Amino acid sequence: MKPVRLPAAATLALPRWAIYALFLLYILPGLIGREPWKSDDAASFGIMWTMAQGGLQDWLWPNIAGLPMPDEGPLAFWLGAACIKLFSWLLGDVLAARVSTIFVFLLGVLSLWYVTFALGRRQDAQPLKLAFGGQPAPDDFGRTLADAASLIYLGCLGLLVQSHVTTAEPLQVALLSLLLYRSVRYMELPSLRNAALIGLALGLMVLARGWLAPAFLLLALFLCAQFLAMPARRTLRDLAVAAAVGALATLPWLLPAVLSHGGAQLAAWMQWNYAQISLPSLQSLAYFLRVGVWFFWPAWPFAAWAVYAWRRQTRVLHIVVPVTFASMAALLALFHPAPEQGQLLLLLPPLAIMAAFGLLTMKRGAINAIDWFSVMVLTLCAAILWVFWSAMLTGWPAKAAHNALKLVPGFTPEFHTPAVLVAFCATVGWFLLVHWRLSRQPAVLWRAVVLSSGGLILVWVLAMTLFLPAANYSKSYATVARQAAAALPAGVGCVETNVAPAQRAAFVYFGKLPFGKPGVDCPLLLLQDNIRIEDSQELAPQYRAPHWEQIWDGRRASDRQERFRLYRRVQ
Repeated sequence: MKPVRLPAAATLALPRWAIYALFLLYILPGLIGREPWKSDDAASFGIMWTMAQGGLQDWLWPNIAGLPMPDEGPLAFWLGAACIKLFSWLLGDVLAARVSTIFVFLLGVLSLWYVTFALGRRQDAQPLKLAFGGQPAPDDFGRTLADAASLIYLGCLGLLVQSHVTTAEPLQVALLSLLLYRSVRYMELPSLRNAALIGLALGLMVLARGWLAPAFLLLALFLCAQFLAMPARRTLRDLAVAAAVGALATLPWLLPAVLSHGGAQLAAWMQWNYAQISLPSLQSLAYFLRVGVWFFWPAWPFAAWAVYAWRRQTRVLHIVVPVTFASMAALLALFHPAPEQGQLLLLLPPLAIMAAFGLLTMKRGAINAIDWFSVMVLTLCAAILWVFWSAMLTGWPAKAAHNALKLVPGFTPEFHTPAVLVAFCATVGWFLLVHWRLSRQPAVLWRAVVLSSGGLILVWVLAMTLFLPAANYSKSYATVARQAAAALPAGVGCVETNVAPAQRAAFVYFGKLPFGKPGVDCPLLLLQDNIRIEDSQELAPQYRAPHWEQIWDGRRASDRQERFRLYRRVQ
């Protein structure tokens, strides 16, 4: 027997304008006004900017001002470079590149909405008919589940930062949501057309971040078909078609890239793919459990409950598909030799779908407990942010001001009216949302997660408005890059360097330093080192005096260890 009894009153969907406004309110803060920081985000922007400023060779094999970046794939960088080409005249290069981030986010969250809607309106997912009628219509039920899955997805802590960067991981997880949608359509109507569309999604994933994850997900598709008792021979034929279409989708990049660069770049890309998998270890398991507890919150408790509540329905599509995909994504994370948060992103879409079906059977007491937890914790976080921002400006409370400013030594806080106004409006909106939820006690299904999503958005908006100048000061290389550019002698040919990709991107964009390709001897040298380590231990012999003469040194004011030094070659 199905574990769900639900009246039609519980399936009122969110207004379309409200859910789209929520999507934009989630994704826009953190994109506007934020400089490229010292992370993979800056390196990815450097690749996009190099493509936009360069020629065909730069588009075929990603690089940062001549430094090859054979990892992952070019698709995310193509999107960012195309947006720079189209919108930089209006938005500037940095914000124009992040237009692609908005498109990627919307692709992911809308695909998630539609796949949950498709699963929710199926007959095997419908709640039991009530004795006197009044159960929801299939489409209304599907829309409510889709709204709930979207809210859970937005409320996941692990998605928050990752969805606002220009790296390939957000594109990969968005394409996974698209693959889930195409997979459900194929399970409902097996055909070569649907198999080909699955293959297209897989090919795009290869172009985004390599072939390993698509290979595992293709296996997950076959397992889904077997769990649902679909004919194995036809399934293998269709998945072979999908694999062939996916391979064909990569040829417009791989074929000209290999013909123009030979096999070296392809070999490096393949080596990166092979390096993404190894035998599971205690380190990867400990990382998965330790980080996953908060990374997948609040999806994982609801998802776990869904598996338990629907345990007697072993061959229903809305449980088999997300459980199989989540299990395969978990295996990918556990088999990774160097665990990182980007590997965990692939679990979020299937967990959000499972969590939406878990909401159906949650008791009112559990839902109220989650609401109160969200209200107390997230309101406290928002209050702490306001207190620390006020302390930075006024110096009171003194201890809070000291603790905040010691993280950004040398930073001078200023009052920015537009940012404070946005933060104030978001705070007022949060209290109105809490008042609506606690006073009206709505019966709608998504009531259990609206506060979790809304509170997380509030905290993110406050962080990306009140504290954005301090974060830019702490994490951006713009100032030190311009200082290095001012110290360059006139008529310099090229600059040799050992800086990391993120720093290289910042120096070439903000300082316009003419870096040479690796292995090329240049008259100038920019070194990145640690101020606490002696040169005799850190610097290679060819970079020491008397071969080089130092003409400039500098560092970010917020970093006490990292240092940059500019040298001129001694003839």
